[in-house]
Amino acid sequence: MIRVTALTKSYGHFTAVDDVSFEARPGRVTGFLGPNGAGKTTTMRVMVGLTTATSGEVTIGGHHYRDIPNPGRHVGVLLDASAQHAGRTGREILSLGAETMGLPSSRVDEMLELVSLDARESKRRLRNYSLGMKQRLGIAHALLGDPSVLILDEPANGLDPAGIRWMRGLLKGYADRGGTVLLSSHLLNEVELIADEMVLIGHGRIVAQGTKEELLAGADHRSTHATSLDNAQLARVLTERGHAVVAAGQGLRVEAAPVEIGRAAAEHSIVLTDLRAAEGGLEDLFLSLTSDTQRDVLEGAAS
Repeated sequence: MIRVTALTKSYGHFTAVDDVSFEARPGRVTGFLGPNGAGKTTTMRVMVGLTTATSGEVTIGGHHYRDIPNPGRHVGVLLDASAQHAGRTGREILSLGAETMGLPSSRVDEMLELVSLDARESKRRLRNYSLGMKQRLGIAHALLGDPSVLILDEPANGLDPAGIRWMRGLLKGYADRGGTVLLSSHLLNEVELIADEMVLIGHGRIVAQGTKEELLAGADHRSTHATSLDNAQLARVLTERGHAVVAAGQGLRVEAAPVEIGRAAAEHSIVLTDLRAAEGGLEDLFLSLTSDTQRDVLEGAAS
C-alpha cells in the first residue's frame, strides 16, 4: 500500500504540492489525475526519495522508500522513460538493473519478451529508441524485480493505440494478482478504462477522489442519454419536472440521473429503448474541478 499523508512541497514562495493525502491499495489500480503542472510528478518524486518533502510523508508498505532494502525488488518506478544512459542498449540497461538487484540474467529475457522488444531492438542504443520503445523499456525496468508496488508517471506517452491497450491489460492483470498500481496521467479517458479508484489534483491540492461511480454521484448533476418510442412526450414530461432536455442524435440528453428518467417514463407508460450515462459525464466533472488549471481556458483572456 502507498499512503500519502498531509504531503506538502514548496519551492520558495511556490507550493507545488499542498497538504495532499490519499492511499493506493493492493489489488487496485489508482489513477492520479490532473492537468500538466498540477503536482503529480512532484508527489511521485517524493514517494521514491528523489525530492524531499517540506512537510508530511509518504510510506510504501509502512516504510519510507529510503528505508526499503533493495527497493527495486519491492517498488517498480517509471518517472521518465528517457532517464537512462543514451549510449547503452536496452538489454544493457536491463542487465545492469538485474545485476544491481541480484537477479538472474534470465529475468532480462523475460522482461524483454513481456514488453515485446525483440532481439534486434534490445541491441539498439537508447538514443535510437522511439518514445514508445523507451516507455516499453521503462515498464520492463519497473517490473524487473517483480515488485509488489508500481509507481508510473504518464506511462502511455508515446504508445500507439495497440500499445496503450497492451499496457492496460498488463497493469490490470498485475493488480488482479494483488499488486498496488499508482498511475498518473493528464488524460482522463486513458485512465478511466483501467483505474479502480481515481485521485484528482489541481494546483497541488486534491479536488476529488473515489471510484468513478462515487465521483459522479458526488457531482452536482449527471447527464443521461435517453431514447424512447416517443421522445417528444418524454421530453415534455421531463421538462415539466424541471429537467433540462436537449435533442442528441436519435434520443435526448437530460440533466438528470438515469433513475429519475426511468421513474418518469414508467409513470407515463413511455417505453425506453436506451438509458445510460451520457459520454463525457466524468470528463465534464474532471474539467469543471480543474478548470482554473487548464491552459486552454486562458486562451483569449485579458493580459
